[in-house]
Amino acid sequence: MKEVKLLGLWYSPFCHRVEWALKVKGVKFEFIEENLQNKSPLLLESNPIHKKIPVLIHNGKSICESMVIVEYIDETFEVGTSFFHKSEKAKEKVCEMLKILDNELKDKKFFVGNKFGFADIAANFLALWMGILEEATGIILVTKEKYPNIYAWRDEYINGNKEYLPSRDELLAFFKARFQAATTPPYSN
Repeated sequence: MKEVKLLGLWYSPFCHRVEWALKVKGVKFEFIEENLQNKSPLLLESNPIHKKIPVLIHNGKSICESMVIVEYIDETFEVGTSFFHKSEKAKEKVCEMLKILDNELKDKKFFVGNKFGFADIAANFLALWMGILEEATGIILVTKEKYPNIYAWRDEYINGNKEYLPSRDELLAFFKARFQAATTPPYSN
């Protein structure tokens, strides 16, 4: 079992971004709450230059900056089939986070108002990839009825950024194949 720790603060949106990525990938991790007024030796050792959270520690290797961490998680860990196929608790956690995001988008076209910005780019997983993963697994989390603001934002994001996004059809085919391979027994007749 690979050791994964996340140093952070429960109220930090940057830490929650990393937590979400870990949960979506089905990665088990230890969350270590930090105190920024009294930084732990582990934080100071793991991020000696900036001394900030979040910090992901994977098998003793420290990764800093939330977007860098999310990219690392995406490249390092396979999509966890437990999230999409087995774990109701993980789905509930994701739904809690989706509710928060849906509320943040209330009465707004984008996360920071009516202008597309960095926060929207940071949430791009939710825009394209989550819908593709839902379709690939058959497990639909974001519906117009349940999360109307995210649903509208997602459509706006995709329609306004098509030229910058990878092919939806190619991504869907890729993830369907991965999920099929992950759920097919290796020695089936």
